[in-house]
Amino acid sequence: MDTIVQGIGEAVKLIFTADEEIFEIVGLSLYVSFSSVIISTVMGIPLGILIGTYDFKGKGIIVRLIYTFMSLPPVIAGLTVFLILMRRGPLGSLQLNYTVTAMIIAQICLVTPIITGLTYNIVKEKAAVVNALGITLGAGRAERMRLLIYEMRVGIITAVVSGFGRAVSEVGAVMIVGGNIKGKTRVMTTYISELKGMGDYERAIAVGIILLCIAFIINGVLYYFQERESR
Repeated sequence: MDTIVQGIGEAVKLIFTADEEIFEIVGLSLYVSFSSVIISTVMGIPLGILIGTYDFKGKGIIVRLIYTFMSLPPVIAGLTVFLILMRRGPLGSLQLNYTVTAMIIAQICLVTPIITGLTYNIVKEKAAVVNALGITLGAGRAERMRLLIYEMRVGIITAVVSGFGRAVSEVGAVMIVGGNIKGKTRVMTTYISELKGMGDYERAIAVGIILLCIAFIINGVLYYFQERESR
C-alpha cells in the first residue's frame, strides 16, 4: 500500500515539476498512438463501410479474418513487422527497425482491424434501415451514403476511441520493433515495463497514473458525444 501511495505522490511531482524525461516519453507515446489511429481510421472506416454495404464472393471469409485480426496478439504483429523490416527482410533497405516509423506501422496492424470490424458491425445494423428510408425520401446513392455516415457518427467515434485505447496501451509490438531506446523510441508502456524490471515501482506507478489520466480524458470525450446524441 505504501508503494501505491508513494507512486501517486511521485506522479503528482512528475507532472507539476514538468519532468523533462516524462514529458518527452508522454509526447512520443501520444504521437505514435495518434499517428497510427489517424492512418488506421482513414483506411478502416471506408473499408468497413464498403464491406458492410456490398455483397460479394468471399465476404464471409474476409469478415472472419477481420474479426480474427481484431484480437491479434501484439507480439505477433510486432514480430511480423520486425521480420519484414529487418536487414534481410523484404523492406530491409528502408532501415526502419528501431524507429518511431516502425512502431507506428506495428500499431496500424493492430488498430486497423478494430476500426474496420466495429465500423462493419455498425453498417450491418443500420444500412438496411437507412437505405430504405433514403429510397422512400427519393434520395440518390450518394445522399443515402451521407445519411448512413451521419447516422453512424457516434459509432464511428466509438470505433476510433477503441482503436486509440488499443494503441496507447500497447507494449509488446512497440517493444519488439522499437526497442525502448531512451530518447528515441521509449514510450509510456515500455518505460513502465522497464521500471518494473528495475524495481522502481513508485515511478512505474506514476507513469501508469499519467497513462490512466490520458485514457480517462479520451473516454470522457466519447462519453460527451454519446450523452449529447442521447438527448
